[in-house]
Amino acid sequence: MTFPLVQLGNSDLHVTPICLGTMTFGEQVNETDAHAILEHSLARGVNFIDTAEMYSVPPKAETCGHTETIIGNWFAKNPAARQKLVVATKVAGPSRGMPWVRENQGLSADDIIASCEGSLRRLQTDVIDLYQIHWPERHVPAFGAVYYDPKKESSKTSIHEQLEALAKLVKAGKVRHIGLSNETPYGVHEFVRLAEQHGLPRVATVQNPYCLINRTYENGLDETCHRLNVSLLAYSPLGFGLLTGKYDDSGLLGEQAPKDGRMAKYESMRKQRWGRPESLASARRYNALAREHGMTPTQMALAFCYTKWQVTSTIIGVTSLAQLDADLDAWGTTLSPEVLAAIDAIRWDMRDLAQ
Repeated sequence: MTFPLVQLGNSDLHVTPICLGTMTFGEQVNETDAHAILEHSLARGVNFIDTAEMYSVPPKAETCGHTETIIGNWFAKNPAARQKLVVATKVAGPSRGMPWVRENQGLSADDIIASCEGSLRRLQTDVIDLYQIHWPERHVPAFGAVYYDPKKESSKTSIHEQLEALAKLVKAGKVRHIGLSNETPYGVHEFVRLAEQHGLPRVATVQNPYCLINRTYENGLDETCHRLNVSLLAYSPLGFGLLTGKYDDSGLLGEQAPKDGRMAKYESMRKQRWGRPESLASARRYNALAREHGMTPTQMALAFCYTKWQVTSTIIGVTSLAQLDADLDAWGTTLSPEVLAAIDAIRWDMRDLAQ
């Protein structure tokens, strides 16, 4: 199977429409298995990997930076692999209760520079192809929050200042292109507007959740990104495992629940949007639809992302070679007009319960 290459925004980065996410490396996946997954993903034709300075997940002080270190160790053992891959990582935003990630409340220009230097060291590379701001420096509803509240605004560093810091990294040859994550239509538009106004680097991508049980990207951000040519990197296409069907019968904590699944394994994950009872109820309806039409839930959920015009590359997270093969093998699955209409009908009824 050969994957086509797609362009990220206005950049010169051309990547496969499937990206290997790595946030489980160093927690659910040990270094040996992570290296095997990286090697197999590359062998199967995926040229795009995504990580972050705060990984692995669930975030803990003792595992902060572990994922980048594991990837860097693999590059050290396989120097030719680095040249074949587009590597994306992220600078963490304000602390959000994780003082080991960011001691102060904001995200200063110095923080951005220091974090990039740390990522370069851990990844054992000279340049980061795509450097993303993991979540906004300003207050926004994210990670399951719904409502914007101006009273919670605590911004310390303007978007212009953030862009100037990123520009220094690009000028120094340490970063090739920049992107955003967990952003809003306002944020994407403002980053592009200021970049064009001041001759600063233009964001190529936004990495936001997008899956059957969370299509909030389609509530305005899709138009913004389409008109500004900012590419969506869709994360959590399987809704933290809910859209694989593995929790359909057991629930998240039943006796038959898969003990190695992150939703069953980590209480902190169950407290997030994916752990809401309504999210599982919604997923069960989509999973049943997939089975009715001769597909596995995984196939349908991934095909939904793989074939949507809104998505440039879909980030898959796996903990085994078998999961990796299943996700890659779903490429090429097509959804009939009947199935797509049924998907939209479920969304109309259930809405975005994992937003």
